[in-house]
Amino acid sequence: MAHMENLPSVGSPGDIIQLSRVVMKTHNDGVYALFNKKFSSFALYEGKNGEDFLPYQCSLFRPRDHDSKFIAGMRKWLVDFHVDEGVNTFSFLREMREGQHANLVCKILHVCEIAKNEWMALVWDGTDSPPISINTNPEHKMDEQLPLQLEPSPPLSRDLLRTFPTVGTILRVIIDKVNQKHVLHLLNTGEWVKFISILCEVHAGLWCGVLTPFTKLRYLSNEDHFVLACQRSYNERLSLKLGRIPYWCFPWCSQITEVDYDHMPFATLMDVLTYSEATARFKCIIRVVAAFPWRAEDFSHHGTYRIRLTLEDPTARIHAFIYAEDGEKFFDGNPSIDVMTRKRDKLLGVAANNDGKGTNPASRNPPWVQCCLKSYYLDKNDIWGSRQYRIFGTKLAD
Repeated sequence: MAHMENLPSVGSPGDIIQLSRVVMKTHNDGVYALFNKKFSSFALYEGKNGEDFLPYQCSLFRPRDHDSKFIAGMRKWLVDFHVDEGVNTFSFLREMREGQHANLVCKILHVCEIAKNEWMALVWDGTDSPPISINTNPEHKMDEQLPLQLEPSPPLSRDLLRTFPTVGTILRVIIDKVNQKHVLHLLNTGEWVKFISILCEVHAGLWCGVLTPFTKLRYLSNEDHFVLACQRSYNERLSLKLGRIPYWCFPWCSQITEVDYDHMPFATLMDVLTYSEATARFKCIIRVVAAFPWRAEDFSHHGTYRIRLTLEDPTARIHAFIYAEDGEKFFDGNPSIDVMTRKRDKLLGVAANNDGKGTNPASRNPPWVQCCLKSYYLDKNDIWGSRQYRIFGTKLAD
């Protein structure tokens, strides 16, 4: 069996491979070149931008006088070559379906190592991924609640987040050890790529893409019609007054919350995370996907509300607290346990029986709701590291 390091490793999409002494075969209407490691050979050359005729990788290769003529001809042909893949073969992130393979056109925002022999690429196309039903036990302990991101702690730095777009989902793409050698060096930050047959999965209620042995990658130029369409759609969205609200809450969000600051423009949670000042106020449309504590009788401690909610929109997840007088505003005073339980279930998307009581809290579909957020810090010596968020000026309707 050939070692991985002896196999062709293409440096860049569009590079040229020369095969010698291979046997041509047909199978299921396809044509294949059968490579025998005992006598077949290959050579890899730079593509259309190459200037010499020396291969950067080869095996058992013996150059011939007329090879340079063929390579020069291929480079000339590549200048105007385009793969005809049709206009309907690629999907937006908003069209992903769990467990299905998709062809996506995305911009690579960042690539990082998240564990030994496991990497992650963060990609984006300007659209909002579909909301996911939450299927976890809501009564888990605090450290067992839904994670804020798929990558292990510590989270991505604020400086890095500020380089990302603040509208549209940033999809995490998992790159395991098997795919590292062939894929990792092709994922360059700032480049647009086509992911062909990427598996769409959901982990902890968050979308992620998984590269499989059948996934293919292809670079795109900034002038490609797919890229131009994504950028044009994104720019049009930013120009709209309501362009920062989630795609999935149109024509409008649920009316179960009321906010005091109707005049404030909407912000995404990525806007909140990357805002230039540590203390600020925002109005967002979000889903509440978790609450701690879960039981309504534990919301108040010695008469003071203390609740941690997990909020999400298509751009991010954050924790936000309801505390003291903000809790009294949120719940309209100090209602009975039954009333607070009913309000909690509506907010977190717990389906109700005919008698109005919640059924299975482990399967929830939270509605999109408005809320006001304020950011603050706990330590003046570590303003950004101690930054947190509270819900204020928001009332949960009966």
